[in-house]
Amino acid sequence: MQSHPILYSFRRCPYAMRARMALALNDVSVEIRELILKNKPAEMLAASPKGTVPVLIDTSGQVIEESLEVMDYAVTHGSNPTLTVPSSDELALIDSNDNVFKKALDKYKYFDRFPELTQADYRQQGEAFLQQLEQRLTKSTYLFGDNMRYGDIAIFPFVRQFAHVDKAWFDSAHYPHLKPWLEGFLSSAPFANVMKKIPCWQTGDAPTYFPFNEE
Repeated sequence: MQSHPILYSFRRCPYAMRARMALALNDVSVEIRELILKNKPAEMLAASPKGTVPVLIDTSGQVIEESLEVMDYAVTHGSNPTLTVPSSDELALIDSNDNVFKKALDKYKYFDRFPELTQADYRQQGEAFLQQLEQRLTKSTYLFGDNMRYGDIAIFPFVRQFAHVDKAWFDSAHYPHLKPWLEGFLSSAPFANVMKKIPCWQTGDAPTYFPFNEE
């Protein structure tokens, strides 16, 4: 039996990012295997034929294929439970993020694949969600109150990706509460740990454990 859960991940994927953040914040140690998505290892595809990240294989052999389920695993298995079970309000906003905002984000980022509208049109579609977040943040430090919650971690990687499509535009946009909220995550020690670059995993490599020990 393996000594640690195995996490197949890709550093820049927002789904994998939120899974790693939850594992790091709740202090769940895993063996991390960083991938090249164009060359997925046979071990991962045998466990999860759909071939998307993240994939977590726990020590019993159970395969967890969805990022929110990895976050749930972190909530239930963490030795330092910073994140707790999400509320219905959190789940509703995450659902909007995953099923509405993400579609607009993809079209904004890859607008040349969707010539029906302009990039600016797709950005405007995405901004409808950003404005919801901005409104929430006028009332509290985080999206669901003055403490960081599961929902903040589930959503911020996608806002980060949206911001980086046209960073100059985002930096000049009027989001006086959203931008500090996002920057708080991007400048945090857990995020620096989560985004540390490591070599891509190959069969036979010695294990690399995450969260990474800070020297």
